[in-house]
Amino acid sequence: MNKYQICTRCIMDTTDPLIQFDENGVCSNCHRYDQNVQSFGYKGKRTDAQRERLIKKIKEYGKDKEYDCILGISGGVDSAYLAYLAHKYQLRVLAVHVDAGWNSEIAVSNIQKMCKALDMDLHTIVVDWPAMKELQRAYMFSGLHNLDIPQDHVFFAAVYEYANKHNIRYMLNGGNFATEGILPKAWGYSAADFKCIKSIYKKCGRGKKIFHKYPHFGLLKYFYYQKKIIRVNLLNYVPYSKKLAMETLEREFDWKYYGGKHYESRFTKFFQAYYLPKKFGYDKRRAHLSSLVVGGEMTREEALKEMADDSEYTEEQMMEDKEYILKKLDISEKQWDEIMKAPNKTEMDYANNQKLLQFLSNTKRKLHDRKNK
Repeated sequence: MNKYQICTRCIMDTTDPLIQFDENGVCSNCHRYDQNVQSFGYKGKRTDAQRERLIKKIKEYGKDKEYDCILGISGGVDSAYLAYLAHKYQLRVLAVHVDAGWNSEIAVSNIQKMCKALDMDLHTIVVDWPAMKELQRAYMFSGLHNLDIPQDHVFFAAVYEYANKHNIRYMLNGGNFATEGILPKAWGYSAADFKCIKSIYKKCGRGKKIFHKYPHFGLLKYFYYQKKIIRVNLLNYVPYSKKLAMETLEREFDWKYYGGKHYESRFTKFFQAYYLPKKFGYDKRRAHLSSLVVGGEMTREEALKEMADDSEYTEEQMMEDKEYILKKLDISEKQWDEIMKAPNKTEMDYANNQKLLQFLSNTKRKLHDRKNK
């Protein structure tokens, strides 16, 4: 067993199985972050000029159309601030929310407040719950770490489908480098891999026919969407600060914080805060906080202190959420114990398109770097 070590710059540690450290104790995640800054980081006037050209292009395409762009909104800080910026830049936005059955009351309230205050049209897509339930349940029995894949895939698929149907070319996306610059590769997997999703359901599901009611895309449709619909990470074109964004949202819209990154989903909150640490031995807060540390949003000492503070999501609250989730997914306590004791698996234990998706990702990255040299 490798000796425990923690980065001297951020707070990533050896719970990331692929982590490496240099002679000064700085981790490979930090070095990768520094490299990515050159490609995706905000660069002052240069990035401002790029943003102005992009906004102009979006408006030109939207001329004589009902909307300039579409925006997926969850009620979380990133998508809420994205809506605020889009309004600030006078973009005519159609906000789309995908309800996969796990919304917290805070998330729903935040969405309603933002869209009303910004006079932004909102369309809600409600995913068929029996279909969503069966797929989410299958993932619980899969032995995999990322139980959010069924939600993440349907979010993108539903918004892509709606944008395509209404001939909206530009999709504003809340993904950003400032708060997501550090995320270990070993802790994630592409939600675009529908082949893997189908394989998991075939092996771990209850055999019901669900995919005709679950918005999804295979690789061919994904290629089609990628070519026709342009995803824009607008937050990368501004000096994005999560702290200042939250202050603005709270002050201007009475927006409420929900306690952690992606915690606007009741399921995500439980699986990240309880399931991952208990079954896989790592806490995703470590990566989220490390992103803020290297980005200058907080000190390393503040991040370590927050890691040690469990007051925002107590053991009692976790057990309440566990009871709620198991009941909703028709999973007994005995089955839950079996899930937690079963061997951990990876997507390589199922049919997948990982190599092809990785090739496409690398190609896209190279084209981006070449374009921005």
